[in-house]
Amino acid sequence: MTDGSQAFDRSGGKLGVIFPILLNGHPSMSLSRCIPAICLSLAALLNLTPALADDSALPRPAEWAQSVEVQYNLFKMSPTLYRSALPDRGAVPLLEKLKVGTVITFLPESDSSWLSTPGIAQVQLPYRTNHVDDADVLKALRTIQTAEAKGPVLMHCKHGSDRTGLMAAMYRVVVQGWSKEDALNEMTQGGFGDSTHFKDGVRYMMQADVDKLRTALANGDCSTSPFASCSMKSWFKSAHVE
Repeated sequence: MTDGSQAFDRSGGKLGVIFPILLNGHPSMSLSRCIPAICLSLAALLNLTPALADDSALPRPAEWAQSVEVQYNLFKMSPTLYRSALPDRGAVPLLEKLKVGTVITFLPESDSSWLSTPGIAQVQLPYRTNHVDDADVLKALRTIQTAEAKGPVLMHCKHGSDRTGLMAAMYRVVVQGWSKEDALNEMTQGGFGDSTHFKDGVRYMMQADVDKLRTALANGDCSTSPFASCSMKSWFKSAHVE
């Protein structure tokens, strides 16, 4: 492990945050599972640096979210899904123009302070990337899919990078079938904000079991684990146990 540690030192410490977590934070993880995860983590984390000046000359992949309005860090992920930073009243005409029918916030504060348009539903799903679990992701993805059936959806947090970025990446992987590598590349290199904030999201993505998440989403399960608090509450309710 000496060579690996030296590599982290030469990177300026940016890679040393998650590597120990993958190894030491989950001692039960087998070596065969850990090594691929580490490799993909390193590939993603190598991109957690500010964009170079000549990056603007590189063509943006067509499948990545495309910029709509720089002021709000607003991007279009698909015909029915947008992502952004925290909007304000000035963004409402634009949302109406885009025919957004639902706004989902990942912040603890409600959007009612700036949004009161009767035709736009508000959904609040607060969470933190350093405490995210499968239940948070499934709830967000299910809410997005349900809202998309009624029209375009905007999801946002404060800056439109870490919390929104993680849910956008998980949507890409679980719903749209992207690989983790492709989703991480968009998340960390897409120009959505300060890339140094992505380490918690990258860590969760590397540990996430996409197949289990996809199955749970299709089956209407609240989590991938039967021992999750939401699963236990559902079991007690079905068993009529108070």
